Amino acid sequence: MAKKSSRPIVAVVGRPNVGKSTFFNVMAGSNISIVKDTPGITRDRIYADVFWLNYNFTLIDTGGIEPDSKDIILSQMRSQAQIAIDTADVILFMVDVKQGLVDADGKVADMLRRSRKPVLLVVNKVDAPVKQMADVYEFYNLGIGDPWPISSVNRTGLGEMLDELVKYLPGEATQEEDDDRVRVAIIGKPNVGKSSLINKLLGEERLIVSDVAGTTRDAVDAEVTYHGKSYIFIDTAGVRRKNKIKEDLEHFMIIRAVAAVERADVAVLMIDAVEGVTEQDAKIAGIAHDRGKAMIVAVNKWDAVEKDDKTIYRFQEKIRQTLSFMSYAEIIFISALTGQRLGKLYETIDMVAANHAMRISTGVLNEILAEAVAMQQPPSDKGKRLRMYYITQVSVKPPTFVIFVNDKELMHFSYTRYIENKIRDTFGFRGTPLHFIIRERSKKEQ
Repeated sequence: MAKKSSRPIVAVVGRPNVGKSTFFNVMAGSNISIVKDTPGITRDRIYADVFWLNYNFTLIDTGGIEPDSKDIILSQMRSQAQIAIDTADVILFMVDVKQGLVDADGKVADMLRRSRKPVLLVVNKVDAPVKQMADVYEFYNLGIGDPWPISSVNRTGLGEMLDELVKYLPGEATQEEDDDRVRVAIIGKPNVGKSSLINKLLGEERLIVSDVAGTTRDAVDAEVTYHGKSYIFIDTAGVRRKNKIKEDLEHFMIIRAVAAVERADVAVLMIDAVEGVTEQDAKIAGIAHDRGKAMIVAVNKWDAVEKDDKTIYRFQEKIRQTLSFMSYAEIIFISALTGQRLGKLYETIDMVAANHAMRISTGVLNEILAEAVAMQQPPSDKGKRLRMYYITQVSVKPPTFVIFVNDKELMHFSYTRYIENKIRDTFGFRGTPLHFIIRERSKKEQ
């Protein structure tokens, strides 16, 4: 079966006050884009899925800059540019027509030009194109191609700019269609043992590992063969410089996780057993959940925890509470240091990957639906009862089902969850989310 191609990543880089946030909110909040927030997670809007024509891509905001001094602005812009270069397929370099061309823009442009990544120069705040065109042309001096004038506030010029942007997105043909190796993203907070785990799986010290949080240097794809089967492990890199402030570290960590999860089938969220599960872990887990990936929670450093006969149950309960939005996730306890239960990790990856790609025949699904409806009456409102006509599976990775009903408004979330649980009771689907699309049949069809 053809692999579902991953969404390309577009990163936005630019100085403070050039209008990145307004641009981002327009892209994420308008009809151009559909963004759904996961229940139970509060998250800064660092990334958004954008749909334009027949393309969809993930837009990433590389982060805010504290405007303390010119030196700090430049160094933080370089950090932003570096993260964009490391993770993005296309970079949007945003400048401000009202501030004009400044020194920091030139220095960052040099860096972006050397990266050999496609860069689109976006000139924001062009509210009166005819009057301001001479000021727009000044940005040709950056030497990174044509400036694209837009006004995020007035929402002008965005269509032309997006038309140009999608020309640089990698096409479907670049995806390896016949590659059936399972792709696994190892995600988690800095210093929970992600690189140590990959080193152990590889049997060699391929990655730089240190006790300073955020010292892994680059995202690394590692191919591992286990019992004759090949896997690709995608490591989420830490931050290059060790003196980053904590907020930056968290922001960068989420960007790296988005980039890795986008290319994976299975996400392994590593949690530090000594520290326990945290809200930060939930934020990272939410990325994989939003993107419908198969999910394993690997509790690392389990050998370092003092245990009694209840420890494992208490720990599982705490994970289930904190990650309540992904009750389907598989939980395993490992030690990257000693290699404890790494065989179990491979077994679990195989199982959740198979469930993520599982197809159920329409006939069987409709038997389950009929039985579920007989056992628990569908909800009704003001005398009108929900009628369920038909269910069919339309795609995999994740398994996605369409249910045809007489009135979408009557299909409460709780009843969809009830149907989901009935399907899970029969087929398990452990480790994978299930997506449901509710469609109304027209009066003629009913």
